[in-house]
Amino acid sequence: MQQLKSTPAAGAPDTDPRGMDAEELELARLIVAALNLEEVKPEEIEPEAPLYGEGLGLDSIDILEMSLAISKAYGVQLRSDDPDNDQIFRSLRSLNAHVRSRRAK
Repeated sequence: MQQLKSTPAAGAPDTDPRGMDAEELELARLIVAALNLEEVKPEEIEPEAPLYGEGLGLDSIDILEMSLAISKAYGVQLRSDDPDNDQIFRSLRSLNAHVRSRRAK
C-alpha cells in the first residue's frame, strides 16, 4: 500500500505542497520510472514514508532495481551488504540524503 502526501494543515508554514525539495522529486521520478510504478505519481510520494514494505510498498527486488538505476544516474554505489541499508532506504528523504552526500560531482 502506498502512502501519499496529505494536505498541509491550516496555518502550516509556506512550503512546497509536495513536502519535498527538487532533488527529492528528481529521485522520486527516477524511482517511479525505474520500477514502472504507473499507479504512483512522483510528486505524491510522502518523503518520510517507508520505501520498503509499508508506505511505498517496495520489496527487495524493487530495492535492487532502484539501486541500479541510482548507480547509473548518480554514480552512487548502493551495496546490499552495507550495514546502514535500513537507514539509507528508510524513506525517500533518507535515500536522497545518502545519494546527495555521495553523488559524483
